[in-house]
Amino acid sequence: MEKAIKKYWPIFLLPTVCAFIIGFVIPFCQGLYLSLCKFQTVNKTTFVGLSNYGKAIADTLFQESFWLTVRFTLISTLLINVFALTVALLLTRKLKGTNLFRTVFFMPNLIGGIVLGYIWQILFNCVLSLLGKPLLTLDATYGFWGLIILMCWQQIGYMMIIYIAGLQAIPNDYIEAATIDGASPWQTLWKVKLPNLMPSITICLFLSLTNGFKLFDQNLALTGGEPAHASELIALNIYQTFYFRSGPQWKGIGQAKAVLFCIIVVAISLIQLKATRSKEVQQ
Repeated sequence: MEKAIKKYWPIFLLPTVCAFIIGFVIPFCQGLYLSLCKFQTVNKTTFVGLSNYGKAIADTLFQESFWLTVRFTLISTLLINVFALTVALLLTRKLKGTNLFRTVFFMPNLIGGIVLGYIWQILFNCVLSLLGKPLLTLDATYGFWGLIILMCWQQIGYMMIIYIAGLQAIPNDYIEAATIDGASPWQTLWKVKLPNLMPSITICLFLSLTNGFKLFDQNLALTGGEPAHASELIALNIYQTFYFRSGPQWKGIGQAKAVLFCIIVVAISLIQLKATRSKEVQQ
């Protein structure tokens, strides 16, 4: 059986490779080319070189959405991971009803982003109206923190599951040895649990960062970038540039923004992975 698997593994791998090439490699290469063109349709293009990138970088709305996305990602990543780890620590103490709580915390992750955005828009606007405050689409501050709350509510349960798996993988001998040596719960957390939890932290930070940077559907449904693009994150800015700005030049500029966005996310993700993996310990 093992010899047969080794002999025929290229055949089993072929569907995945074909799907990757058709679904990612070809569209990505086409996108790179289109970012260097002015076009209305992909079959009718005019090569303009790197000018689209210069216009994309010079676009003030793109700059503002980028820094807003950076701020949003940093805050949401910190809050998501702190709360997810806290909940995971509580739910690994063999309390009654932990399985129910895990299910309840995880359920928001199963709801689509567009649906979540509209549900939370109704909730936030009802609360703001009762308090006599402006609606989400009329105040950028409320829109920004509304996105933070929505993102945390959706993602904390998912990250919690990863942290629970990491905590349960820590050998009990380590915890018992720390207890025998007189370590307090706080010292056990910092000296034993967190170092052995670094693989889970690496995964959760990676997912939180990438999810924060590429957030689109919740942003579209909750605020739509209003008021006046003040709550518009970078993915929504690219979408608005490509589809809603008139003139053939804007499609090329929107495509250039998408390529820049991809490069930024990949670079930040690789830096984060390298930084956190260097802290992982071998069990």
